[in-house]
Amino acid sequence: MKESSTSIKALLPVLFGFFIMGFCDVVGIATSYVKADFGLSETIAGFLPSMVFLWFLLLAVPAAIFMNRIGRKKTVLVSMLVTIVGMIIPFIDYNLYTCLIAFALLGIGNTILQVSLNPLLTNVVKGNVLASSLTAGQVLKAVSSFCGPFIAAFAATVLGNWQYLFPIFALLTLIFMGWLMLVHIREESPEQSTSSWGATFGLLKDRTILLLFLGIVFVVGVDVGINTVAPKLLIERCGFDVTGAGVGSSVYFAFRTIGAFVGTFLLARVSGSKYFRVNILVAIAAMIVLFFMSGQYSILVLIALIGFTCSSIFSLIFSMAIQARPEKANEISGLMVTGIFGGAVIPPLMGYCTDLIGTQAGSLIVILGCMCYLLYCSVGIKTRK
Repeated sequence: MKESSTSIKALLPVLFGFFIMGFCDVVGIATSYVKADFGLSETIAGFLPSMVFLWFLLLAVPAAIFMNRIGRKKTVLVSMLVTIVGMIIPFIDYNLYTCLIAFALLGIGNTILQVSLNPLLTNVVKGNVLASSLTAGQVLKAVSSFCGPFIAAFAATVLGNWQYLFPIFALLTLIFMGWLMLVHIREESPEQSTSSWGATFGLLKDRTILLLFLGIVFVVGVDVGINTVAPKLLIERCGFDVTGAGVGSSVYFAFRTIGAFVGTFLLARVSGSKYFRVNILVAIAAMIVLFFMSGQYSILVLIALIGFTCSSIFSLIFSMAIQARPEKANEISGLMVTGIFGGAVIPPLMGYCTDLIGTQAGSLIVILGCMCYLLYCSVGIKTRK
């Protein structure tokens, strides 16, 4: 009975870590603020999200090796410390360079957190409770992403400056860090064999794994792309100011959360490949219609539909990859987390196309291209099954 009580006490701070994980998605609305503050071009502004997501390519596998050496809880605490430092720097001295440093540290901390938090959860709960806890964690992450633009708007309107977002995030991270430090979590001894760069990326020789890895790259590109372009569409087509335009990102994340809930039930009745294919087809249709919409409500409805239909694709691709090579589950997990670097590649390409065309239609073309690959991926997986 005492063990159960201890597990519940440990579960709460670990789950709150998923809320902290969602902080990286604030880069969407933050990019709009920084672009306006420093008069950046779309191409330059497109590199701001890259400072967050580049680190998934560079640090996912090293973070896993580091975790095997010091333990899961300590690795999570290190990620929190890096995040806090990143959030304090631009508040002390706000300029373009400190913003770049802040986004980079946010990305580094988030990479380490994504690699270590899910394994740490397995030390707290087991069996069927683990599946429901993982789902709860992803919902908390989506709620955090949803709240980010509102926190930025609160800081801008009530506190007088959107930059107060940084100390708010730092304080929330510090609370989690202290809470987790006070809880004892029993961890198993590290595994004797650890993943390496060669073993992990050697899996890309498997055509199915390569297909799915690129699927992760492009679905994260869609996610970050919509998060970034939604406020800009409202500014460009509807005359919103930067603060009000944050509603675009919030609507996207709200319906992504709803879609994840619905997907949990539907995937128990429908095959994953079929669900994947139908949802990406609807998302592509919504994206094509979005090219021609100029009213705020029609734009928000289409953004909501895209968020809803794309909500489960990341987890579907991840699970398909594990099922394709279950004997290489650890290496595949590291590889798929590495694929999150798609969030670093797609936004600069969006910015370049937007500057080239002169409107946000350039960004939409890039996102549509990512979706078309995901459609190909969904068909390819079905033929390989």
